[in-house]
Amino acid sequence: MTDRGVIEHRARAQQIRDFSGLRYGNITPTDIDGLIEYQNIAYVIIETKFGDAELPKGQNLALERIGDALGKHKHVIVIISTHNHPIEEDIDLAKTIVKRVRWHCKWIDMNKSHTVREVIDRFINSIKQKSSVQ
Repeated sequence: MTDRGVIEHRARAQQIRDFSGLRYGNITPTDIDGLIEYQNIAYVIIETKFGDAELPKGQNLALERIGDALGKHKHVIVIISTHNHPIEEDIDLAKTIVKRVRWHCKWIDMNKSHTVREVIDRFINSIKQKSSVQ
């Protein structure tokens, strides 16, 4: 038994997914680095990039649309973070630095260094506070 969230089959996780056979016009699948469904009331969607790499236009649009659509029914935050780990090192996603978030159908640039863990904790605490008021 391994700890939750730890990769059990490292070799399988390193396999490349080839999406080339799933092309529809200019559209191919995108990946999402993390998804948390929190107690049937909220979703956290996480995408991380290396260094200053920007989201490709299609991935950005997909994350916007997913977040906005889910946001009509639940609390949702989309988190875009960055890291500078060499390719041979694992990435502790909780410690990556948040560049921007999508919240209530708007992108918000983060002007201070907050980790993914810090942003998710604040998001969950705000939901709990709203739920206890109602």
